[in-house]
Amino acid sequence: MLRSNERSSERGRGNAGLFWPVLCLIAAVDFGTKLLAANRLLPQGLPHEVFGDWVRFTLVRNPGAAFGLHLGSQSRWIFMALTIVALVILGFLYTSTRRGDAVRSMALAMVCGGAVGNLIDRITSRLGVVDFIDIGFGDSRWPTFNVADMAVSMGAFLLAWVLWGEDAETQAAGVRAPVAVSADTRELS
Repeated sequence: MLRSNERSSERGRGNAGLFWPVLCLIAAVDFGTKLLAANRLLPQGLPHEVFGDWVRFTLVRNPGAAFGLHLGSQSRWIFMALTIVALVILGFLYTSTRRGDAVRSMALAMVCGGAVGNLIDRITSRLGVVDFIDIGFGDSRWPTFNVADMAVSMGAFLLAWVLWGEDAETQAAGVRAPVAVSADTRELS
């Protein structure tokens, strides 16, 4: 029988065969697509139609965060620090994941892979994160994004769904938990 600390150390490790390959694949695809975008989508800001006006590739350097959130001249360092803190928190969630919980492991790998992808950009370039996927119609466009942003968004949605389900499960188990009646209490009745 496993001791408590052995069980907890095996929790996240039981999902390593899914978590690490997905994280690395997302980070690698993100890195490769950003490299292609930075070298081929020149000059910056010039749209290249992929599916008419609906989907275009347009090279943009984003020194801030999602949706152009910018915190001044220190944005790069602030968002690097926030990303590292987020990765530490996600690491704790990963290590607490039950062995075989593929959906939670996949969600965490997606968020971590995307975070690592954008962190690599922040570390290697003062110009900002490379964004290039440009979706919309005419002047109505979604903010330009990248593969890492897609992974973070989809993974965060999936993780929220998983955690909401776990919370509902825990609450339901708490409601159904039988009330223990001791022998001493029965004698008083």
